[in-house]
Amino acid sequence: MEETPNKVLVITPHPDDADFWCSGTVAKWLEDGATVRYVLCTDGGKGTTDPNISSAELSKIREQEQADAVEALGVQELVLLHHPDGSLEDSDEFRRELVRQIRQVQPDVVLCPEPYRKNLAWHRDHRIAGQVALDAVFPCARDHLHFVELWRDEGLEPHKTPTILFWGTENADTKIDISGSLEIKFKAVAAHKSQMEGRNPKEIENYVRQRAKVEEIIQAEASRVVAHCAYSSCCPWAVIGTDCRLDSVDRECWSSTE
Repeated sequence: MEETPNKVLVITPHPDDADFWCSGTVAKWLEDGATVRYVLCTDGGKGTTDPNISSAELSKIREQEQADAVEALGVQELVLLHHPDGSLEDSDEFRRELVRQIRQVQPDVVLCPEPYRKNLAWHRDHRIAGQVALDAVFPCARDHLHFVELWRDEGLEPHKTPTILFWGTENADTKIDISGSLEIKFKAVAAHKSQMEGRNPKEIENYVRQRAKVEEIIQAEASRVVAHCAYSSCCPWAVIGTDCRLDSVDRECWSSTE
């Protein structure tokens, strides 16, 4: 994407997912004047190897970490859906929640996980959040008779989202320079202290550079249903099987076919 979108909706399954995968792009867009809402789907209450902490305690910590991360980025809104970690389902309830968010924000771009990765090391919440987000964008948010109560009772008008970007794709062909927002990305990632295994800020920076190759990768695919609607995918760090490359310029990668 060459132009900065005006309104962006980021759908993240767990605290830290979006910050690892696409916060450099988000920070760049915010600097350029975009309005961004994060939607946190689960409470992150299972993401630990510590046997001495309860799920309830961890959920409270991780949701606060996500709040700290969006503050570091300058994201204007954070919405918590409070689903239990590991328990997202492709259900009408979850789809309705995401349709509500889309119709409230009326985004130019939705960012969410790639649901169709072939690599099996992909959390079920990522797969399901990506699939439900895709269905929520089209056709559910577009057509007023899907979840008609949102239109009839809450006054939420249907919306055609021009572009959806998936992170975690295994194919990438477009790159966004994030050299100007990389330091902010480090701060957003560092906010998730419970996931950092005691790393100090410099170690976190090196960790992000090593894992992400300083790239967030997105694949886009033109939609044949909604006019000018690109269905895209994004992957931030170098997961096994991705096509990302390490370049001399700090950047995040997005692949696009139209």
